Amino acid sequence: MSETNNKKRLKDLNFWERIYLPEIVKGMNITLKNMFKPSFTMEYPEVKFDPPASYRGRPVLVQEANNEERCVACGLCSRVCPALAIEVQAAETDREKERYPEKFEINMLRCIFCGFCEDVCPEEAIVMSKDYEMAFSNREDAIYGKDKLLVPVAQLQDRIEFLRSYK
Repeated sequence: MSETNNKKRLKDLNFWERIYLPEIVKGMNITLKNMFKPSFTMEYPEVKFDPPASYRGRPVLVQEANNEERCVACGLCSRVCPALAIEVQAAETDREKERYPEKFEINMLRCIFCGFCEDVCPEEAIVMSKDYEMAFSNREDAIYGKDKLLVPVAQLQDRIEFLRSYK
């Protein structure tokens, strides 16, 4: 039954359609149009990419102007992370915020840059930065602690404003 259907289809096609000439001409036409358009290739090492505020680079912790982190170690980011890349250990303090993260680590080899940690954070303490240049020579270098994660709030202001405009 399938052979008869194929023969009927071939009978419906004319000679030029049977040799696929119109499709070849269409493909060559598209190729020639795009061949002479200007290219938009960025010369990466010399010219750096400046991502927009919506870009999700590596996650970082927001550091306030008084050198304290915003994080209250609620652990929501580690619970929502689908890749299990975030580890938080809380400690108590006598300051205004009762808790702070004694240990906050993100395994960048596991991180999938989904932004769930940023979405769930009630304090806007973890933010996806514009940093896209990451290279590791061994696995230990890929585990970012608070020393590599804390970034001043002034450097993240455009991303924080972008987030507030969508909440």
